[in-house]
Amino acid sequence: MAERSLRGMSIGAKSLESDDNVDFAERMDVAYVCPKGHRTILPFAEGAEIPAEWECRCGEIAKLEDANSEEPDETKKPTRTHWDMLMERRTEDELKELLDKRLQMHRDGWFPDYE
Repeated sequence: MAERSLRGMSIGAKSLESDDNVDFAERMDVAYVCPKGHRTILPFAEGAEIPAEWECRCGEIAKLEDANSEEPDETKKPTRTHWDMLMERRTEDELKELLDKRLQMHRDGWFPDYE
């Protein structure tokens, strides 16, 4: 039985094809930079549509390195925080009054104690 067994290679171990007569597509490297300063270089085929933005490994949105930004950083609106939005709706005196009211409700037993 051993004489009739087939010998071969394991599947996927090595390709039997060669790179002879293969023309690879022309490529170009495109660099993206995120706000945290990470630089990512990606190969794209010549003539491919290059996206203006790419997600960086840190999760931020990276922009093309050579692209001129549409608006300068000085004219961009600052990011509004939760506190900023709260202060648009209420004054500090109103917030102090609400805090005192909620603390009194807690002392009076309206809210359960989590200890």
